[in-house]
Amino acid sequence: MEELIADPFRAARLVLRLRQEGVTDDAVLKAMETIDRGAFVEGEELKKLAFDDCVLPIPCGQTIPRPAVTGQLLQAMGLGPSRLARILMIGMGSGYTAALAGQLGSDVFAVERYDRLTEAARQRIVRLGLSNVAVRHGDGMLGWAERGPYDRILLTGQVDEVPDVLLSQLAKGGLLLAPMQREGRQQIARMNADRHTEWIGLSFPLPALAEGKSRIL
Repeated sequence: MEELIADPFRAARLVLRLRQEGVTDDAVLKAMETIDRGAFVEGEELKKLAFDDCVLPIPCGQTIPRPAVTGQLLQAMGLGPSRLARILMIGMGSGYTAALAGQLGSDVFAVERYDRLTEAARQRIVRLGLSNVAVRHGDGMLGWAERGPYDRILLTGQVDEVPDVLLSQLAKGGLLLAPMQREGRQQIARMNADRHTEWIGLSFPLPALAEGKSRIL
């Protein structure tokens, strides 16, 4: 099994920078200190950039966002230290954010539209021994109903609207989080099954989900 973190010193520096950018949830910071972003990219040159404040490219024209943006998405779920939540993630990409979420919840179910990304992420998750993360190739905007209900559903790219089929997979008291446009800028919409919505600021915009299918992260 691979080590989760390759460079503890650079990981500690990353945590300090994340705090400066508004990521203050201790559970999120611990997860991002534990899981090495470099394990989710291909090539030594990209691995060297894993702790830098930059977007990293992955296959199929997709990306892993800046660490602060990933941290803000995870922090918006508001899970705290209990690790009891069941999480559905739409847009798995490299598997990095799903791996982080696995440090925050009891079980993570991640859906990705690109078969190549799905298989690569599955292999990484096995190598890292992340036994509470399951992945699936398919249309994320349909969710994963047979594994629900979920305490949190996280869309990892911008959408214009949230389909009812996803909200129907929320557990009682569950929340769905999605980057959306509001008042001329991208924010995170945090809504319950009745579409009551709270808006949370996002420091750097995320790409859109294309054609109703998951694309990034």
